[in-house]
Amino acid sequence: MRAVLFLAAACTLAAAQDPREIVRRSVQLMDHNLAIARNYTFLERSETRELDSGAHVKTRKILLYDVTMLEGSPYRRLVGKDDHPLSPEEERTEQKKLAESIAQRRKETAAERARRIADWEKKREREREPLAEVPDAFDFRIAGDAQIDGRDAWIVEGTPRPGYRARSSLAKLFPKFRGKLWIDKADYQWVKTEAEVIDNISWGLFVARLSKGARLSVQMTRVNDEVWLPKRIEAKASARVALVKKFNIEADTSFSNYRKFQVESRVVAATPQP
Repeated sequence: MRAVLFLAAACTLAAAQDPREIVRRSVQLMDHNLAIARNYTFLERSETRELDSGAHVKTRKILLYDVTMLEGSPYRRLVGKDDHPLSPEEERTEQKKLAESIAQRRKETAAERARRIADWEKKREREREPLAEVPDAFDFRIAGDAQIDGRDAWIVEGTPRPGYRARSSLAKLFPKFRGKLWIDKADYQWVKTEAEVIDNISWGLFVARLSKGARLSVQMTRVNDEVWLPKRIEAKASARVALVKKFNIEADTSFSNYRKFQVESRVVAATPQP
């Protein structure tokens, strides 16, 4: 009996250290985390920078949105530009848009409301669809351990798995990427993700091309000791449109002021944060 228990414990430990199984379990738990995440509203600050050939900033655009639930699906309200409040005229415009959206959603029939929410859910599902293929689309190895915000995490590196046949259209791009995951050992959530484009990605024959070397980084944070939510998303990429115009882009999106949405909550003005 002791030998059987030892063997079972050894198998359990081996499975816990198998990087593919760690990733597979983390993906399986994502739906539960996302179900809780939909109960939260937040501020979203997006900054987009276009760089010249010398990597100097040519243009910069900063937008701040208050994202809340409105009659069953999200509503994004612009509340700031370039780290400043909206002008009185811009604020009136946004308030008018909000009032019109509230009126429109509240006069929907039950079938129309259900259709709108279902369309939003389908979009979320399409975005999540490729994640289900991640455990099988890459070869993984545990590259070490780390502590992030005082929590233990595995560092798991992934490279494209030769011969994998993608099931979804977005997953067909996986052979063009390699990445690194920081996976929380307690919750099996992706605390941090880094991805790099290792081969040019093209859309259409002469439409657009994302160049090799583009990078994406996603950081998550634990909120109210119940859910993991985005903290920051950073992207750096070079792209060419119609094989003529080239863009060097940096995008930085941060999330703050998470608050749990209540049915009786009202949409209120938000104060832009620097």
